[in-house]
Amino acid sequence: MLTAIVLIKTTADRIPEVAEEISNIKGITEVYSVTGDWDLIAMVRVREHERLADVIADQMSKVEGVVSTNTNIAFRAYSEHDLDAAFSLGID
Repeated sequence: MLTAIVLIKTTADRIPEVAEEISNIKGITEVYSVTGDWDLIAMVRVREHERLADVIADQMSKVEGVVSTNTNIAFRAYSEHDLDAAFSLGID
């Protein structure tokens, strides 16, 4: 499995819509709105290297409102966190 972390700048008036559209692309596992120099961060997980170009260059970058992207390909995972447990508020 290949993992890429994509930093995304969007037009300010389309951040929620861009996030929603990107989250519907096959191969995108998470999309986060963030503070700082970037508006969104997307996690891409695919099996073949060629799929990265399909997901990022051919689909994600063409979403209306995406201004620019910066892609970081992960070499190795040193730890895995159970995000559901980490962010659980204990509410049933």
